[in-house]
Amino acid sequence: MWLIYDQLPQSQGHVFYERLQKLLHQKAFDAFLEKLCAPFYAEKLGRRSIPPGRYFRMLLIGYFEGIDSERGICWRCADSLSLREFLGLGPTESVPDHSSLCRIRGRLPLEVHHEMFVFVLRILEQAKLLNGKYLGIDASSMEANAAMKSIVRRDTGETYQEMLERLAEESGIRTPSRAELIAFDRKRQGSKTSNKDWQSSTDEDARIAKLKDGRTHMAYKPEHVVDLESGAIVSAVVHPADRGDTTTLATTLEDAQAKLCAVRDKEDAPGIDEPFALVADKGYHSRKVLKDLPDSCTSRISEAAHKGRLRWKGDMDARDAVYGNRKRISSSTGKALMRARGERVERSFAHCLERGGMRRVHLRGLTNVEKRYIIHVAGFNLGILLRALFGFGTPRGWADAGAGLIFVRIGNLNLLILVVWLPNTADASDCVMMVISRWHS
Repeated sequence: MWLIYDQLPQSQGHVFYERLQKLLHQKAFDAFLEKLCAPFYAEKLGRRSIPPGRYFRMLLIGYFEGIDSERGICWRCADSLSLREFLGLGPTESVPDHSSLCRIRGRLPLEVHHEMFVFVLRILEQAKLLNGKYLGIDASSMEANAAMKSIVRRDTGETYQEMLERLAEESGIRTPSRAELIAFDRKRQGSKTSNKDWQSSTDEDARIAKLKDGRTHMAYKPEHVVDLESGAIVSAVVHPADRGDTTTLATTLEDAQAKLCAVRDKEDAPGIDEPFALVADKGYHSRKVLKDLPDSCTSRISEAAHKGRLRWKGDMDARDAVYGNRKRISSSTGKALMRARGERVERSFAHCLERGGMRRVHLRGLTNVEKRYIIHVAGFNLGILLRALFGFGTPRGWADAGAGLIFVRIGNLNLLILVVWLPNTADASDCVMMVISRWHS
């Protein structure tokens, strides 16, 4: 059967993705990725590969649509004509399968994904949305794709179930049932599961941690460095969940410095010449952290309440760092920056983890999780840019746009103007204003 092109289903387009597509074309997004990924594709003839621009666009769709799994991304793209158009698929082309995304993710190293993230940061810098003068840092939890039932002893390889059965038999319980094992586990002494003794048999990089909702689960720890002026995420690093804030600060801050230097085309990365302020909560406060910060960094880190006098034992550098940080955080500027940190940094986690669907990951391995998450964060930064340019940073925000009333007074003339947003017309004006009432006072 033959069909002419006009008989095929046609997309009416989606304004948000049309604007995003236009922006990516203006910045030569596809040409940049083709050059970046060329060493990882064979030059000889063979089966036509999936363009890297299409792979990264599908991961961006995962953020904008709030889809947590790559299988779900493929289903959503196959179900939407506007998303097919955004991916550059022809009428006879099919959406890449989730297994193809997995193969491409394994083929492209983590550095390529970070280069794509830096490319988005350069776009923000050109739009005057990236300053890097005031940086806020915080971390959250991300549920791993590994069950607590899968943990095994690091030394013997014994599972948790086998350990309970052995201890129950040693205590006199013959052939214990599941209910008896649960009751025995609750009553026994020293029933804590430590990452030092246990690991997951399905994901060795996942760690036992307490999530934000209070549950104990295998997890990862994403950490953000955020520009407090624009809200853009400068760096996003995924750490093992058992590492404390004071131990991951140096690694994440070094990554942020390297990315800012790459954006500014400096050769002396990862150092920053310009002074900057670092704002964090009390989880990052320690004497060693304050002493080891770069000379160009002025810290404003919350300090927990102390009882009694502090003992320095001759460490004058630590004393000066702690007292200087305390003085800066108690100033009006420090208080304003702490409020900005609570707003901007927490908002980045709300968008990336909650609305973006990454509170629970479906991938395994620290590298695979960070590959997916860094592109997720790049989508968040693109949303900030689109919000600054057009007023909305997500497809849902664009669709929820409505109308409003404006009251204008010019001398004795009073006007009541109706403003209606037109989200479905990409080439027309963004809004229509109509005077619905006028009177003289």
